[in-house]
Amino acid sequence: MQPKNRTYGVLIADVVESRSHSHLRSSLNEKLRIASIAHLDDKLIRVPYAVTAGDEFQTIAPRVDSIPKLILELRRRLQPLQLRIGIGIGTIQGTIRPPVNRIAGQAFESARAAIHETKETRKYPILTAFRSQNPEFDQVANLVYGLHDTLLLQITAKQWETIATYLIKDRVDYTAKALSIDISTASRNLKRGYFWQIERTAVIMETVLRQAFL
Repeated sequence: MQPKNRTYGVLIADVVESRSHSHLRSSLNEKLRIASIAHLDDKLIRVPYAVTAGDEFQTIAPRVDSIPKLILELRRRLQPLQLRIGIGIGTIQGTIRPPVNRIAGQAFESARAAIHETKETRKYPILTAFRSQNPEFDQVANLVYGLHDTLLLQITAKQWETIATYLIKDRVDYTAKALSIDISTASRNLKRGYFWQIERTAVIMETVLRQAFL
């Protein structure tokens, strides 16, 4: 059983324009099965991903400051699917164990409110939203990720391929070799795909989350 009143991060996500993807459920289940193995091993999640309704799935982060890396990892692994992600930060009731959809608490309620926020009609699209009991944090996090998502929406499939490979290889020359392209092409794809800004966002938000909740 988890310590009383400990703060957790709950992630609820779904697929944008899911009806345009054929055989989505089977593809999503397989991608999440592979992601669950990797993310449990890397201690990015506490329980395996569970598809809970249609194209929606949930999980729990063991530490709130692991959430930015988890978001980027999910976006990488689930390409070409585009995700809406709601993150709720708060307490959880009872013992944390699979299946995740049988767990409840403040963090789940906040995550549900956050993903609902991504679906509201606005002047600009939102793919990522945070909700917690700390309004000041929510304001900063949602501003940062609102700008982050504006860049995210402009990344091409080829640029995502380079980003995904770089996140595994961790060097531009290794990335170029893996993709059989020139180093200059790999570097250009990362730059034009806003990878360095996206990576920096994750690093800074880890610090912001740590300072706000840990």
